[in-house]
Amino acid sequence: MLGRTWRRRGWLQLSAVFLVVALVAGCGPGKEDPILQLSAEESLEIGKELMEKKKYAAARNYLSHTFEVAPNSANGRDALLLVADAHYLDGGSENFIRAEAKYRDFLNRFPTSDRASYVQLQLANSLSKRMLKPDRDQTSTRKALEAYDELLLIYPGTQYAEEGRLEMAALRETLADHEMIIGRYNFRRRLYPAASARLAGLLEEYPDYSKTDRALYYLILAYFYSNKPEEGRAALERLQTEYTDSRYSKEITKRSEKAQKKVERLKKKIEKRAAK
Repeated sequence: MLGRTWRRRGWLQLSAVFLVVALVAGCGPGKEDPILQLSAEESLEIGKELMEKKKYAAARNYLSHTFEVAPNSANGRDALLLVADAHYLDGGSENFIRAEAKYRDFLNRFPTSDRASYVQLQLANSLSKRMLKPDRDQTSTRKALEAYDELLLIYPGTQYAEEGRLEMAALRETLADHEMIIGRYNFRRRLYPAASARLAGLLEEYPDYSKTDRALYYLILAYFYSNKPEEGRAALERLQTEYTDSRYSKEITKRSEKAQKKVERLKKKIEKRAAK
């Protein structure tokens, strides 16, 4: 019995020794990352090869190493831009956010680079890719529009300027849709002054809006319901003159007359109450 007890204690002590050794070994230095053994040039070449194979996450490891080793060299400059491109091409909201940050970093470090116009376009594209539907928050859309504006202002004669203009048209359409949604929401809730202010602002800010006839339709009604007949008639004339074939132009006459009659009835009721 005593012998068994000692043998059991011996095994426990031996197990404890093995455990300590294992822990010490685990805490010791691990194998060094082989990427760290590469020169900036070697790492850059491997990163480019991986980019061609569309292995963007793996490419970023090598390209980041190049930039960290030689940040101010030509290789480092190329690597930083490729890291940004790798994030952009990988796609997804998080990658677009990181791509934007890398493109900004590139412009801050190398503002006179011959790739600066491309980088400005990609910075704007990274914001544009995060654009939400018209009924959602449009912060990214507005930031993207500002970035495209900078592209046209700073690099107006480059090949990327025209690409920027095309992208801007789509962004402005989305922002106009956003304003339209809010204007119609106010209209449905019978907040006619708020609706007319929103819709009038839309037409002023986005004159090329593809749904201008629809915006005018609701603006006319909002004006009449707000007891602003002069503004309503001016908007009505524009709709029927500029959009003669629009279904909104054909429907508006009856709706506007109905709105004016309703307002007149309400005015008479108010006058009768005031006279009592």
